[in-house]
Amino acid sequence: MTAPTERADAARNRLRILDAARRLLTAEGFADLSLDAVAKEAGVGVGTVYRRFHNRAGLVYALIEDNETRFQEAFTRHCEDGAPPAHDRLRVFLHGMAELVDGNRELLLLAEASAPAGRYHSAPFRRHHEQIAGMVAELAPSVDAAYVADLLLMAYTPGLFDFQRTERGWDVDRIKHGLDTLIAGIGAVEEADRQTS
Repeated sequence: MTAPTERADAARNRLRILDAARRLLTAEGFADLSLDAVAKEAGVGVGTVYRRFHNRAGLVYALIEDNETRFQEAFTRHCEDGAPPAHDRLRVFLHGMAELVDGNRELLLLAEASAPAGRYHSAPFRRHHEQIAGMVAELAPSVDAAYVADLLLMAYTPGLFDFQRTERGWDVDRIKHGLDTLIAGIGAVEEADRQTS
């Protein structure tokens, strides 16, 4: 059974609301984000925003999901360009995730604060886990791909990522380099297993 198609006017309102929320977040920051202010900025009724998103957390997750969709579309385009090997796809995916988390840091921190374990039950997390586990399994069939995917995804925990960026002063390139080291380690484990078998 397929999900019902969104009405054209509802889709337009959704985009207007998300764009308005982004404008407000850019101009005023995250602390003062309210559904009332977003409705006013979008030029829609407050009830429309509440019916669609229910509360601020719902709006925050919708913004995250919209950014996630853009990330997935970019990754799909990369994979269609010459079918790169698993190592290259995993590297592009993990680097893209670092940029996605960095660009959504405050949104993700808000979401984490409102539901600390919610991330692990979210559709994006499940999707990321499945994608990473699939690439790891292709790159290194002898390793526990599901466990390695969990470990790699821990690098994107909003609180940790924000701590690295703000308290430690690390730039995103340093984080990407660390991820490259982990990818190389996965390949080395597979090579060692191949030599001993």
